[in-house]
Amino acid sequence: MRFFVALLVDGALAGAIYALIALGFVVVYKASRVINFALGEWLMLGALLGAVGVSRLALGLPGALLAACIAMIALAALFNRLVLRRLVGRPVVSLIMVTLGLGALMRGGAAMAFRGVPGAVALPIPPEALAVGGLFVPIDKLVAGGVAALAVTAISAIFRWSRTGVALRAIADDDRAAMAAGIDVQHHLVIAWGTLGVLSVLAGTLWSSMVSGGLGLVLVGLKVFPVVVIGGLDSIPATIVAALLVGVLESLVAGYVDPMLGAGFSSVAPFVLIIAVLFTRPYGLLGGVDVRRV
Repeated sequence: MRFFVALLVDGALAGAIYALIALGFVVVYKASRVINFALGEWLMLGALLGAVGVSRLALGLPGALLAACIAMIALAALFNRLVLRRLVGRPVVSLIMVTLGLGALMRGGAAMAFRGVPGAVALPIPPEALAVGGLFVPIDKLVAGGVAALAVTAISAIFRWSRTGVALRAIADDDRAAMAAGIDVQHHLVIAWGTLGVLSVLAGTLWSSMVSGGLGLVLVGLKVFPVVVIGGLDSIPATIVAALLVGVLESLVAGYVDPMLGAGFSSVAPFVLIIAVLFTRPYGLLGGVDVRRV
């Protein structure tokens, strides 16, 4: 029983970081209806920029993360102005191909520009484990999960109750009607992609300090994709629930099934869950059905 509870706790902490990463995907989709397949590359770039600030510029951890967030927001604004504005009204496949191309460009550019840069930032967290009710929980995972949970709560609250969040939701429903109501659509799209940039720095730094960093972060986007599909592309609460579900599922499968079937099946289990969910809930757990008048 203690082993089972330990797996649940470890999965929930991992799920909190999954939720933070998936939130960047959902925020962009809700505001612009763009499926960003370069999510892993955004995480990679955000983490590497933070590492440059610490190792090369000696800014210290807070200064390095702040500088990385500013750089990612600038990248989001540039991408929106040079690319996304020219694709308004174009087929969805055009937007998908653009994100795929952007991801390839970011991977190739990062391999050359960040050569020799440490793949992870050492966080000032003691490596000891904390004893809780007979369980030993690593302090670094506990802090990372707590920071991710706070960030997810803050972003969700802003999106739900602030004027900017209302404007972004209006743009997602009907961008032309939002524009007619006086909402600056382009400005708010920059905010959505800039939010993705900030989340990429935070989530990429946490993930690289706990698991792996560098170019390996590109694969994290694929790990988080089941979370987005299971929760529903446009539902933040469902994304949080799905992230915890996937994190716990991976942990339980790694603890109980991997020893019998071989290591690695825990990475496949979320995709099996996708198939089961899509058979019963094609729009995800809490995703809304897109009803249009024709």
